[in-house]
Amino acid sequence: MKPLVLVLSGILMLSWGCSKDRNFDERELNLISPEKIASFDPIQVSDMYSGNEAGKVYEGLFEFHPLKRPYELIPNLAESLPTVSEDGLTYTFTIKKGVKFHDSPAFPAGKGRELKSDDVLYSLKRLADPKLQAKGWWVLDDRIAGLNEWKDKNAAIESSNYSEEIEGLKKIDDHTLAIKLKKPFPQFLYALAMPYTSIVAKEAVEHFGKEFLNHPVGTGPFILPVFDQTNRIVYLKNPTFREKFYPSEGEEGDDKLGLLADAGKRIPLVDKIIVDIIVEAQPKWLSFQKAKADLFEIPKDFFDSAVVGGKELAPDLKSKGIRLFANAQLDTTFFAFNNDDPLFKTNKKLRQAISLAWNREEANKLFYNNSAIEAQSVIPPGLGGYRKEFKNPYVKFDLEQSKKLLAEAGYPGGKGLPPITIQTRNETVARQIIEHFAKNLEKIGVTIKVGMNTWPELVNKVTKRQHQMYTMAWGADYPDAENFLGLLYCPNASPGSNGSNYCNPIFDNLFKTATILQDSPERSTMYEKMNESIGMENPWVFGFHRTKFYLSQAWLKNYKFMEFNHTQFQYLSVDLEVKKELSKKF
Repeated sequence: MKPLVLVLSGILMLSWGCSKDRNFDERELNLISPEKIASFDPIQVSDMYSGNEAGKVYEGLFEFHPLKRPYELIPNLAESLPTVSEDGLTYTFTIKKGVKFHDSPAFPAGKGRELKSDDVLYSLKRLADPKLQAKGWWVLDDRIAGLNEWKDKNAAIESSNYSEEIEGLKKIDDHTLAIKLKKPFPQFLYALAMPYTSIVAKEAVEHFGKEFLNHPVGTGPFILPVFDQTNRIVYLKNPTFREKFYPSEGEEGDDKLGLLADAGKRIPLVDKIIVDIIVEAQPKWLSFQKAKADLFEIPKDFFDSAVVGGKELAPDLKSKGIRLFANAQLDTTFFAFNNDDPLFKTNKKLRQAISLAWNREEANKLFYNNSAIEAQSVIPPGLGGYRKEFKNPYVKFDLEQSKKLLAEAGYPGGKGLPPITIQTRNETVARQIIEHFAKNLEKIGVTIKVGMNTWPELVNKVTKRQHQMYTMAWGADYPDAENFLGLLYCPNASPGSNGSNYCNPIFDNLFKTATILQDSPERSTMYEKMNESIGMENPWVFGFHRTKFYLSQAWLKNYKFMEFNHTQFQYLSVDLEVKKELSKKF
């Protein structure tokens, strides 16, 4: 088999090595997505990969400033931040005039019409429509006055009635609307910056029907003429995009880094975006090496080839002008138990035994270049509720304690315990992580089987509770620990964000209380209590908070790591002169 691999690698290098097909006439941004796109329908965009693609064509009322840190929420489709009533429940929004939906056969004569208040209200109702089973419903569940009642009423009829008025969703005029909450929700504006709450047109939904997920029609900076589920997605600059400009300020030091050189220029700054879906590490690495990708997350198998001593860019890459970015993530990796499964639901000692059998120190070296932080619970460093001093007694490698707890759980030496199947992505590193986990569990007599899936298949199994365990990571949707704690809140169980289907009334009551509080020491203390109590319960096998390493080509302009990056691509640019000159080195 080795000669075949070498031959294939040579063919790939030859095919990518040719520079004749490089585009030096228009600003073309070349990106890689490591997974197939599950859906372009905003209400179903439950993963980072789909969110990054949907964010190129769809928009929400708000977005995060591309340069400022700490992250700052800024108006997008909204004209400004809303006015808020004294009781903190009613938000009044003004939306920008002159915003057009993309041209589409869904509209008369194929010409996109202006965005109106009705579109915002319609899009929020879609999240609640029981016929659609929106993966993003958890964002608004029990938040807006009358919306849950509308959802329940429409579950009993054949077709949901979108014309029915809802107390909490009111049109004032074509460009003004009011949203009334049932109770305070300090994260509400963050929710309106998520892909789930992007604005869609009713005409497009009705025109494309079940195929709407493959026919995005938004107001965003790019259009997608064709999405045919192949491994390449080609976006074009939206010719009817409104006037929107690159920011003229950022955080201290951005000017020296050249991040303000395009200040005041109209965006988007590129003419085309090409996204190649490449799952495996080697072809991704070869693609970047041959300058077929402008931005690249370094796979663990090629880390030592790119980074010397864990922090310095390799000389051969540096000579080509390539830049290195190392960024701590607001994320948590985990193996989730399906807490609906009788095997795990009430058997905390079994969950704890499994957690103690995993050698995370070894896993960190093997899969994360020894750069990750072991997760003691769900909240990552950098958010209120994380306390560095907290050490979870079940997040360590202790085989003797693991065997003891396994026996107390009713399975001494693993006897009587059926094999446990963990669902994961059909990708090399994901498979290797589970294989490492399984070898560890063998030492206490637990047998692990692996279920391999495409990304959409994995999401579907989690949504439908068709798993015993699964492995995944959660990255922050917005800078508040509520976004992580909500992953274990019972009302968010599948098809919501709580894919582990964990339910704990004590935790749920604390969550209800804490999440209506404004940011304060009191709320931070409650977050800490919830985080540490959930850690001790082990509804997941907690993994890591990762540092990700990215490489960018010298001609890529304005890249700055952004946690909430689905809106970032409109701000990126390509220096064609630098690209033309440095491409000779590839």
